[in-house]
Amino acid sequence: MLTLSKIAQTLPASPIRKLVPFAEQAKKRGVKVYHLNIGQPDIESPEVALKAVKDNTLNLVEYPNSAGNESYRKGLAKYYQNIGIDVDVADINITTGGSEALQIALTVTCNPDDEVIVMEPFYTNYNAFALISNVKFVPISTSIDNGFAIPSVEEFEKLITPKTKGIIICNPCNPTGVLYSKDEIEKLGEIARKHNLFIYSDEVYREFCYTEEPHYSCMHIKGLEQNVILIDSVSKRYSLCGVRIGAIVSKNKEVMNAVLRYAQARLCSPAYGQIAAEAALQAPESYFKYVKDEYISRRDYLVKELQAIPGVLCPTPMGAFYAAVRLPIDDSEKFAQWLLEEFSFENQTVMVAPMAGFYATPGKGKDEVRIAYVLKIEDLKGAINCLKEALKVYPGRTI
Repeated sequence: MLTLSKIAQTLPASPIRKLVPFAEQAKKRGVKVYHLNIGQPDIESPEVALKAVKDNTLNLVEYPNSAGNESYRKGLAKYYQNIGIDVDVADINITTGGSEALQIALTVTCNPDDEVIVMEPFYTNYNAFALISNVKFVPISTSIDNGFAIPSVEEFEKLITPKTKGIIICNPCNPTGVLYSKDEIEKLGEIARKHNLFIYSDEVYREFCYTEEPHYSCMHIKGLEQNVILIDSVSKRYSLCGVRIGAIVSKNKEVMNAVLRYAQARLCSPAYGQIAAEAALQAPESYFKYVKDEYISRRDYLVKELQAIPGVLCPTPMGAFYAAVRLPIDDSEKFAQWLLEEFSFENQTVMVAPMAGFYATPGKGKDEVRIAYVLKIEDLKGAINCLKEALKVYPGRTI
């Protein structure tokens, strides 16, 4: 009998995407679906990036360098230097999106059954990367009740064993929208220094911070240069999700040598994607100001409306473009499917991401959803009106 691998049998479906067939069926019935389930911005990519692809003069699309085009890595190094991260070309390897970056980072630093501590809720695809790399995720819980504050040093140290290899942090955080402060990042650095751990720092939402304080990277921690592996991507920063370009950045030469060997084995990252990503480095400051102002307006509208609904808890997110929301419902997965299969208001409905799939601990997040405020306010208004009406009639409502 032919069988699949254990990894294939246990690989989880994405809670962000697994409801897509129900959404497609709703659309076939003529129902408009507001997609708040996925971090796909509706803001246009920088014109300079699109123009670079349209105007390129390549006569032959060759394999790019396995480490990434040198001109792009030089530009990216300058970008990091401008925000106080002292790296050069040799410290950067271009990847096929931030997802591949984390998968490679785990593969080159962890042995089978090594443990990595991850704050939950976390970006759900981390689960898949861990399974593929035979890494055991050890969750440390944060709670919507205190705004998903980072746990204490003592709580982290309870989970550290001889098999612990590192800690994953996403800052700003997908799915919660939490932005960790300099003090919190430094505290994480103290743990890594004391126990000789890697920090896998996912910073793909770096440009989306809604405080007066600038983003504080784990790469800014003094004396921890050998421990930090930065995971980055152009997907969100420049609204270039489809070009699939990310990066691994580290001052640890041994790590980066291993990353390059892995990169050589998978050949290269997309040629046209790198052309777009390199050109995007020239996007004007006005682009980022517009994007930031737009997301703040969307966030403020969304949070105000949600907080006005009886039984709803929605901490104000200070980064990224996600809100974690507790709803007065029995089960968010049932609710999300019901919204698409059985509910419509004025021939419209809304698609949300159930949060249970963003936790590793069974039972957590059952009454929570992640909402991506990636739609313009006019569409957000329609989506929130649908959600309000849905909560009035949902059979599993709890108030």
